[in-house]
Amino acid sequence: MAVVPMTEESVNLLARLIRAEAEGDGRLGMLMVGNVGVNRVIGNCLDFKGIRTIRDMVFQSPGGFEATQKGYFYQRAREVDKELARKVMMGMDYHPASNALWFFMPPGACPAQWFDQWNVGRYKSHCFYAPLQSVCPQVY
Repeated sequence: MAVVPMTEESVNLLARLIRAEAEGDGRLGMLMVGNVGVNRVIGNCLDFKGIRTIRDMVFQSPGGFEATQKGYFYQRAREVDKELARKVMMGMDYHPASNALWFFMPPGACPAQWFDQWNVGRYKSHCFYAPLQSVCPQVY
C-alpha cells in the first residue's frame, strides 16, 4: 500500500523531479531524492505543513525544488524513473534520506547544519538533513 496518494500524474511528477534533481547521482541518489519528497508529503511539519500530495510538494512555493524552474524537469518521465518513483511512494526508504526533509549539493563538505537542521549523511553530491523526531514524528 502506498504511503502517499499514488496516481499516474503523481508517479510522473515524482519521476521527473527525481531525474531532474539527481540523475547525476544514479539510481540510488534518485531514490534518496524521492524519499525526501515523500517525507515532505507525509511530514506535515516545519516548512511542509499542508503539503498533502506529490503535486503540492513538487510545486511548493516558496520552498520547492529548483529543478521545476528548468526545462529538463519538463521532459516526459521515463519508465525507469517511474519505477523508482513507485518504490519510494510505496514506502521504501534509503539511508541517509530515510527521515530527511531537505537535501542540497554544496561546493565542498556537508555543513553540520543547514537552516538549523542536522546533517544525517551524504550520498555522492547531495547532503541530507533531517528534523528531530520530536518535531516531525511522521517521518520517523
